[in-house]
Amino acid sequence: MYTHILVPLENGAADRTILEHIQKLAKLNQSSLLLLHVADGWAARNFDSLKLRESEEMQKDQAYLESTAVELRSKGFIVDHLLAHGDPANEIIKIAREKKVDLIAMSTHGHRFFSDLIYGSTADKVRHCVDIPVLLLRAHK
Repeated sequence: MYTHILVPLENGAADRTILEHIQKLAKLNQSSLLLLHVADGWAARNFDSLKLRESEEMQKDQAYLESTAVELRSKGFIVDHLLAHGDPANEIIKIAREKKVDLIAMSTHGHRFFSDLIYGSTADKVRHCVDIPVLLLRAHK
């Protein structure tokens, strides 16, 4: 059913929620996983246009992706990882299309109306802008 799953990670506690769940689904469907983190600090958003060096935060994000991929591979999963730069929602949508994934699986923080107006909602934008299924799981507190 789902052969190539995009798993956006934020390098935080919320990642455990989606990683625990997606392993079961990926094993059941023999799916490959694409782990994605979108660095969105100033250096990341201007990385390409200003030809900047990777910031310390971006280096830590890359190391996190690599270690998570190694952990999943040790459990028998086929895993790739990618560090993108810019607006998280836009990059998730772009990568989903480019890599032709058939499911996006991500955790959310469960903000409600006013928080979403103030902070925006990556998950909300993603689910409205893609033509593939999006699995959203509320992060454990």
